[in-house]
Amino acid sequence: MSQLDDLYRRVIMDHYKNPRNRGTFDEGEAVSINLNNPTCGDKIQLQMQVEEGRVKAAKFVGEGCSISLSSASMMTDAVKGKTLEEALEMAENFSGLMKGESVEFEYEDIESLSGVNKFPARIKCATLAWNALRKGIEQSKNQ
Repeated sequence: MSQLDDLYRRVIMDHYKNPRNRGTFDEGEAVSINLNNPTCGDKIQLQMQVEEGRVKAAKFVGEGCSISLSSASMMTDAVKGKTLEEALEMAENFSGLMKGESVEFEYEDIESLSGVNKFPARIKCATLAWNALRKGIEQSKNQ
């Protein structure tokens, strides 16, 4: 295993064991999206507070594998303060990363998930939170 793979594995496990933004907002304070991956049983509830076209805050709760929950932790940290368009662009870039494209992120921890694309069955785990983000953006634009 290369040193980079080892570093990436440590970043992923840190987000899994010490998730950022885990929790929920009080009822009515945020857009709420529930998604699951029936293939492996991963589940996530993403909540986003959106003000004036920006993601003020994001939290999640869920259960699943280290890839799924680490990705949610990274995503909720990365989108804070971003406009809805910027957050949507990040979701598109993450899709590119999962397709093996070379993509850079301002929030560098996300790049630790780049190796997931070598395991097609795990891509759905990594993209679950990002798909919830897309739905949340759509939902908040329709309010």
